[in-house]
Amino acid sequence: MLVLFGGRSSEHSVSCVTAAGVLEAIDRTRYDVVPVGITRSGQWSLVSGDPSAWSLRSDVLPEVTANGQTVVMGAPADGSEGQELLVASPGSVPQSIGGVDVVLPLLHGPFGEDGTLQGMLELADMRYVGSGVLASAVGMDKHYMKVVFAAAGLEVGPYEVITDRQWRTDAEACLERAAALVFPLFVKPARAGSSLGITRVQDPAGLWDAVDAARVFDPKVVVEAGIDGREIEVAVLQGRGLDGPRTSLPGEIAVQPGGAAWYDFEAKYVDGAAAELSCPADLPAPVIELVRRLAGEAFEAVGGEGLARVDFFYTPGGRLVINEINTMPGFTPISMYPQMWSKSGLGYTALIDELIELALERGTGLR
Repeated sequence: MLVLFGGRSSEHSVSCVTAAGVLEAIDRTRYDVVPVGITRSGQWSLVSGDPSAWSLRSDVLPEVTANGQTVVMGAPADGSEGQELLVASPGSVPQSIGGVDVVLPLLHGPFGEDGTLQGMLELADMRYVGSGVLASAVGMDKHYMKVVFAAAGLEVGPYEVITDRQWRTDAEACLERAAALVFPLFVKPARAGSSLGITRVQDPAGLWDAVDAARVFDPKVVVEAGIDGREIEVAVLQGRGLDGPRTSLPGEIAVQPGGAAWYDFEAKYVDGAAAELSCPADLPAPVIELVRRLAGEAFEAVGGEGLARVDFFYTPGGRLVINEINTMPGFTPISMYPQMWSKSGLGYTALIDELIELALERGTGLR
């Protein structure tokens, strides 16, 4: 089994931390793990499988660097299962490290979570954990995600999209459209995660800088009206066979007093004490049932496979407004996706097993 992490996106270090958690918990008696890191420039390298090499330390973000052991794919032998991997070192003949029957891609953001890697794995006929090309691409793009949700009958909040061409040809018109939304606004890169590049804007004066900050991560920007409501999350797992998706008990994030004003990068990955998960969330039983059903509908609307986390706002008036779906949610020990499943009776190691088994049952190609 190939555990793949790092990558070219701004979430490179988050991916490494996710890998540390999985490498720590995975059952090595069941799986022959091949750890492969992708550098920020896109080079695949055979790396250490020691979780401590990729853990988040107080002031150092983990990073995959080139180490001279470049991993490339070879053609599988006739009748063999899985794709052969080769390691090429300077001055030596490439050596086979065996076949891989399933890939666990622990990559967040563009060039990993957005359908690009999934397309490559499909072409190589390699089974992998998680959603396919289309669902991954839709789940990465907050613009088209909202279009799909609305078409499926799910309520989305007011928003505006600012493309690169629109911003460069008429920035003032873009700001005018955004300012017509009800403040506060959240200005976000359209295709990024882990709360990177997001700014909470209180008035029109802060919009220009917020758009510029988002454009550092993505030339396409989404501006969302703030929703007055509690943030409720649901973890989703693909069903077995012809069964529909399975959903966890809903969770609610509470940012601790004195911490961040919202659930930002520090609260998610650095300071586990900065945010607290309540699971099940303190909601009426009919609302719990409804939010779980809507999470399953969102998963199916994008064509999700494997896993996803679906986030909602629960308004004082009792509405459930969908915020987003994440087709490769954070998987660190303090991440909400595994925590919600743990509270729902499926522990971290068992969850990893389930995801691998789902991937092995599912073939590549059209399905």
